[in-house]
Amino acid sequence: MKAKWRMLVVGAMLLMALPFAMAQEENTDTIKTDIIMGCMIAIAITGIASAIGLTLAGTSAVAVTAEKPELFGRLLVLQVLPMTQSVYGLLTAILLMMGAGLLGGGGAELTTLMGSGAVLIGIIVGLTGLSAINQGMVASASIASVGRNPDVAARGIIFTVMPETIAIFGLLVAILLMTGLGLL
Repeated sequence: MKAKWRMLVVGAMLLMALPFAMAQEENTDTIKTDIIMGCMIAIAITGIASAIGLTLAGTSAVAVTAEKPELFGRLLVLQVLPMTQSVYGLLTAILLMMGAGLLGGGGAELTTLMGSGAVLIGIIVGLTGLSAINQGMVASASIASVGRNPDVAARGIIFTVMPETIAIFGLLVAILLMTGLGLL
């Protein structure tokens, strides 16, 4: 398990260093490539983390539903919560593409700083979106609790939403950075 985390940290460090390591002239295609890379990083990491969180919660939900099918609605709410981080990644990617003029035309006059910033914004949203894995763990425990006592469903939802706060902070910082860089 430690090796996986080390690989993740080293990979994140390499991704953060990438825009600075590539000495390049300021040209629109290269900047747009960096912005696309930022979009890809944001959605890929949050999507993978959400998929893992959904799997953790979903396996518990299936087990409880097999014995108590009447709890399906309550369990579905808990199971789907880790998906929201991928929505933050998608929103980040869309905002970056719009700011760069890749969606709907127009866009800001692009600078190298915007391209590098987009990669870092993707990393920020992606790394904070890893909270979906932890959210899936909490959702799984909440689902097991609801299986034993259906009256604790609301409390389980509250506990499950708490790890998501980290991803919300990441999205907020990303939006503030996009605004500061002139992409919004």
